Amino acid sequence: MNGKGSGGSGRGGGRYRNPCLTMHQPWASLLIHGIKRIEGRSWPAPLTGRLWIHAASKVPEPDTIKAMEKFYREIYAVDGVTDIKFPEHYPVSRLLGCVEIVGCLRSEELDGWEEVPQSVRLEAFPGFCWLCEKPQKLIVPFEMRGYQGVYNLENKIYEAAVRGLTAIKSPLPVKFPLPDPQNSLSLKPGSLMSSSSKASEVEKSKSVSAAIAGARAAATQFARKDETRSAIKEQKRETTKNQATPVADIPNRKTYNLRSKGRIQEENQAVNSEEKLMCVIEKTKTRIVVPHGSTKLIFKKKHEKV
Repeated sequence: MNGKGSGGSGRGGGRYRNPCLTMHQPWASLLIHGIKRIEGRSWPAPLTGRLWIHAASKVPEPDTIKAMEKFYREIYAVDGVTDIKFPEHYPVSRLLGCVEIVGCLRSEELDGWEEVPQSVRLEAFPGFCWLCEKPQKLIVPFEMRGYQGVYNLENKIYEAAVRGLTAIKSPLPVKFPLPDPQNSLSLKPGSLMSSSSKASEVEKSKSVSAAIAGARAAATQFARKDETRSAIKEQKRETTKNQATPVADIPNRKTYNLRSKGRIQEENQAVNSEEKLMCVIEKTKTRIVVPHGSTKLIFKKKHEKV
């Protein structure tokens, strides 16, 4: 719940060296601070191992932060945890740190996984749940640009970031009991569907239910605003495109004289010379021959300069 983008292709073509995911705030910081342990997506995790987390450029609204902090206070209280230190700031356009992706489940599988704390199961939103452990944050977040999906960090950014990590203590650290591939009887979340109905019936107080509803509303509203913003941008692009009429299609279009100033002055001088020539002809009443561009008047009996 709630990242940036809706696809898993990203930059890197499936070959991830130092994979990174751009997420909106406040979800990005909540994940890096170990408060958020499940990253919900509409697509399954394309990897396991270290995943760098980058905060998108949109500044979170105070109501969104308030709703998400209330959500985590309420679900942690179900497990008896009341001391939660939320981030003091929710920076944007920054590389924040990293987590370990240890697995991926569908929300209904996580909802029925009794071997994990109830607060973790309450984080299960519809879609795919990326299981996150071992959060580490950067002492000094790096300013950088993000992309959609999972993409590779630039080498120079990775080399600088990996030296500036510090471990974070989660309010309730979780070690997901993943199945042992060498033991066919080990726990498999997918096999827990038979007990999912029981697990789903965890008693929820009114405050927990309200917090869950508020968190979902915040995520949904956030997504809708992004969709609306994208639609407005697309409409502006179409309007600009339609207004761009070709020059040939515009009637009575004004034209401009592109001749240089010197050329115009020369042409004006030529016009003045012709006018003077006509005056001389009128006065002398004599037949003359005027070569083009000549500065002299050629008469039968005498020469006279203009």
